[in-house]
Amino acid sequence: MLKIGITGGIGSGKSTVAKIFELLGIPVYYADAAAKDIMNRDPELKAQVQQHFGADMYDSSGQLDRKRLGGIVFNDQEKLELLNSLVHPATIRDSEQWALQQKSPYVLKEAALLFESAAFHYLDKVIGVSAPQSLRILRVMQRDKVTRNDVLARMHKQIDDSIKMRLCDYVIYNDEQQMVIPQVLRVHEQLLAIAQQQTAATVI
Repeated sequence: MLKIGITGGIGSGKSTVAKIFELLGIPVYYADAAAKDIMNRDPELKAQVQQHFGADMYDSSGQLDRKRLGGIVFNDQEKLELLNSLVHPATIRDSEQWALQQKSPYVLKEAALLFESAAFHYLDKVIGVSAPQSLRILRVMQRDKVTRNDVLARMHKQIDDSIKMRLCDYVIYNDEQQMVIPQVLRVHEQLLAIAQQQTAATVI
């Protein structure tokens, strides 16, 4: 089975594009959402978070105090990198186990930090979702009810979008100028062909 990543800068619309693949019957692992869940259910990760950030990071029911943790890492790049170094490996392990349970020709892993976290090493191909920065800023401002400066601060924590797209095997333009669905269908057909070739080679 092929494991395909799908990534893009904040506001690019990668989740929207991933939903289209889902409509085509392709399972999608949403890494950011999964990471939040893993932080509450992975005993090893919970122990690491408590070791580095304090035993009081979890309440009596074992749920992470996200507001408290966010207050620690939000303005401290070193602590944010430490947290990511704990969460990313746990998410990779979880996504690998998830992929083994799927029955489709290929699966998608949707994540903003595929390259930043080195998760792309575990994938066969990567799809990038691209949109102009001005449009991305507007989308996030409207979606999250934040200021332009807030969005720019988030963008600065990610690899520059032009660099990220050059690292991808396929690029889908979600710029409100080009139709997205035909682009998704083209990539889907190419990935199905690769998956079929891989299956044939395995049989031989």
